[in-house]
Amino acid sequence: MRIVIKVGTSTLAHSTGRLNIRRVEELCKVLSDIKNSGHEVILVSSGAIGMGAGKLNLKEKPTDIATRQAAASVGQCELMYTYDKLFSEYNHTVSQILLTNYDVTNEKSHTNFKNTIFRLLELDVLPVINENDTVSTDELEIGDNDTLAAIVAESIKAELLVILSDISGLYTSDPRKDENATLIPVVEEIDDYIRSIAGTPGSRLGSGGMITKIKAAEIATKSGCDMIICSGDNPDILYNILEGKQTGTKFVKKSN
Repeated sequence: MRIVIKVGTSTLAHSTGRLNIRRVEELCKVLSDIKNSGHEVILVSSGAIGMGAGKLNLKEKPTDIATRQAAASVGQCELMYTYDKLFSEYNHTVSQILLTNYDVTNEKSHTNFKNTIFRLLELDVLPVINENDTVSTDELEIGDNDTLAAIVAESIKAELLVILSDISGLYTSDPRKDENATLIPVVEEIDDYIRSIAGTPGSRLGSGGMITKIKAAEIATKSGCDMIICSGDNPDILYNILEGKQTGTKFVKKSN
């Protein structure tokens, strides 16, 4: 199976922006094991701006373009150094791909991206993909890595997209505010009701929220890819998903 795993800033880092070492180590261990079992794994990783903000001792994600790009530049180094070190311990080679909106909307650039990633998979490499936040501006940015992950899944014809988040799935209302909120285990159709309960963007350091995940689900399912939103607190949850156990919220792919 070809699987795209998206991990958000809130999963990778503490609220300070500093790396959550224990969780990232476990994530790399589980993904390495999944890859060892024969699956193709592509990691879409947020965290560059958040980690850069932490390393620069900024209290929250910067909003101005120059500081955001500076934080991304600092954080991307730390992020890829960490992935390279940890995956190497399990004998896996990683690569870095940084994309802008132009790379997925321009036909020639999009083809080049697909050719590169298919060749990397043939060479048994684990690609790590992020938006190129060091150069992205409003006209060039994709905007969030949930959408980016769905575009990647669509581009490479992935069978499954898993979004590891700071929430366990889609609820009938915000479970952080409503104790009566209930998890929706399966979404067959993304309609106005599903969109209406998506809420607003989440953490201080991240750029997403349930709204962006619903948008990602629409892209992924239309391309024939199942998508699951689940908690990233314990990366072992990925084993449950691959064993077919009910986990988080599953958005069912459209049949072609």
